[in-house]
Amino acid sequence: MERLKVAVLISGRGSNLQSLIDACAAPDFPAEIVLVLSNKADAYGLVRAAEAGIATTAISHKAYPDRESFDEALHAEIVAAGAQLVCLAGFMRLLTPGFVGKWHDRMINIHPSLLPAFKGLHSHERAIEAGCRFTGCTVHFVRAEMDDGPIIVQAAVPILPGDSANELSDRVLAAEHRCYPLALRLVAEGKAVVDGAIVRIADAASPQDALLNPLAG
Repeated sequence: MERLKVAVLISGRGSNLQSLIDACAAPDFPAEIVLVLSNKADAYGLVRAAEAGIATTAISHKAYPDRESFDEALHAEIVAAGAQLVCLAGFMRLLTPGFVGKWHDRMINIHPSLLPAFKGLHSHERAIEAGCRFTGCTVHFVRAEMDDGPIIVQAAVPILPGDSANELSDRVLAAEHRCYPLALRLVAEGKAVVDGAIVRIADAASPQDALLNPLAG
């Protein structure tokens, strides 16, 4: 089986990276990580990758005069590694339209909300403040606009009475660790196909029952 070669871009601790590393460790998983790249040399995710025997690179955005030249350096490293797909996993830099265009339908991202709701930062705080009963996470193909693009996988997570943003974040993160490997598998197997603004999933089953929150007392 020829496995899809993936580069993962991170900026921090790399917990979603770890979920992808663990998934790719299975011999029947259809993707392999060939590079983990960070804009921060002290990102703990680089340690995770090194411990798994994966090549790592740190490229500081501060070393470049503008976003375009930084993104060109990213692109060069990714291409040199032979990557066919880019996974953003907590990469805290806005990518230029030029970079996104080079990886059109070949770059995916995970965001801690049910997009298109609560794009950007502080999504958990905003969901709680808005009185939402559910939030969740989304894996999507990347477009030039922030947190935008065709949706591959989502998970719904209930917001509980008295939830803090940190408590909610922990439960959403657990869902992220399930969603990202699933989305990568679907893409690598060629089952997730972009059709305009929608991703069509081949041979996919879907839940049939509605989830209610709160439940009757």
